[in-house]
Amino acid sequence: MARLIYSGLMSVDGYIADRDGKFDWAEPDAEVHSFVNELMRPAGTHLLGRRMYEVMAAWDHPEDFGEIPGHIRDFADLWKAADKVVFSRTLQDVTTARTRIEREFSADAVGRLKAGASRDLAIGGAEIAGEAIRAGLVDEFQMFLSPVAVGGGKTFLPADVRLRLELLEERRFGNGTVFLRYANRP
Repeated sequence: MARLIYSGLMSVDGYIADRDGKFDWAEPDAEVHSFVNELMRPAGTHLLGRRMYEVMAAWDHPEDFGEIPGHIRDFADLWKAADKVVFSRTLQDVTTARTRIEREFSADAVGRLKAGASRDLAIGGAEIAGEAIRAGLVDEFQMFLSPVAVGGGKTFLPADVRLRLELLEERRFGNGTVFLRYANRP
């Protein structure tokens, strides 16, 4: 069975976006981005909420970014090669290849997707990830802690869950970012 992995960049106080919805303070440098690429490589499918999908859709056209370094091109190639499922009641059309819309999050359907997948699944977007966490579907948490506290905003983890985690890996980067990888131990 494939693993469902929730990964994200966040402030040290646990926010993936500040009160204004901004997350530019967490932008990874080349070292962190290259590491993220390696973590992303095994993922065959991305499960996304609408807002996260709208942010990530730009990666289908990296040529719009202008001249880009190799680690950015690599990330775009990984994104384009993966299947994408967007959970949204309001999104009418998708603008990216290999993408389909599901109107409702279904823990049973995601469980079947995990059971039938030959490659890992990544989940992105705090709300949709929260649904999967509450359903006990997330196998691994990958957290990139940026050396900044923002004091409020959208949290990486939902407030209404209790988790037992086992530390699998940790790494420090030159820009002060710390990576923590945990297994979910229900």
